Amino acid sequence: MKTILLCSDGSAFADGIYKYGAWFAHQLQAQMKVLFVSDIRQKVVSTGNLSGSIGLGASEQLLNELVNLEHEKAKLNKQRAKLILHNAEQVLKAEGLSNLELLNPTGFLVDCFHDFEAESDLIVLGKRGEAAEFASGHLGANVDRIVRSSAKPCLVTPQTFAPIESLLVAYDGSPTGKRVLNFLVDSAPGFKDIEIHLLTVAKKESDAVKSQELADAEKTLQQAGLTVTTTLSTGAPEKVISDYIEQNKMSLLLMGAYGHRRIRHLVIGSTTVQLLRSVQVPVLLFR
Repeated sequence: MKTILLCSDGSAFADGIYKYGAWFAHQLQAQMKVLFVSDIRQKVVSTGNLSGSIGLGASEQLLNELVNLEHEKAKLNKQRAKLILHNAEQVLKAEGLSNLELLNPTGFLVDCFHDFEAESDLIVLGKRGEAAEFASGHLGANVDRIVRSSAKPCLVTPQTFAPIESLLVAYDGSPTGKRVLNFLVDSAPGFKDIEIHLLTVAKKESDAVKSQELADAEKTLQQAGLTVTTTLSTGAPEKVISDYIEQNKMSLLLMGAYGHRRIRHLVIGSTTVQLLRSVQVPVLLFR
């Protein structure tokens, strides 16, 4: 059985993470793990030597009050973690999932994430996190780092869930693009009732190479029993893909996380970043 790892922070995007994760769990017949990482900096403060923070002349009473305050903060953070994971459990059970594992390590998400990634087949995280209200239009600080470092497909979700009735594959014929096709072929039973569109963006309409790559991709998916609509378009990839999603009311976008440039292992591709920021549908990224 496959395993899906949900990375939650209890933010306004958490509900979207849980519901999109549940949808994929049903389609892939997967079990679910929910990861909430308690920030290690909170623990460091609660156990640190506060005398150095207030100087040699600080009173013992003030020191005791600060220690008690930090202990209370640590207790509240622990209670908050329990509530967030309990809420995740309730939402996922309401979505019909029972095979759940709740994880609450202490550390940094990007570091702890790798301890659990190896045993997972799909990673789910929100487009933004706890600072969403202050960073509208931007990606969360952890999105780039997790997508860049993860070897597994990463589903980046919007805040609000919408039923998935169709999906768009932004196909460029690259090895990463072929991994997207392989994912659909391997998961074909879960996508047989989903409307699948293949879109290739070329520099010119008469691009014979791109046309052949698109035809080959269509044949691959059809042989897996999937129904596919193909389109070859020209223009700026991020604009063409974004317009296609809006005009055809696509529910999900699948694409490679990187372009063809040599720096692709250092940052997410610029087209990917633009689309993650602009589209309102979940984006499943492959590397």
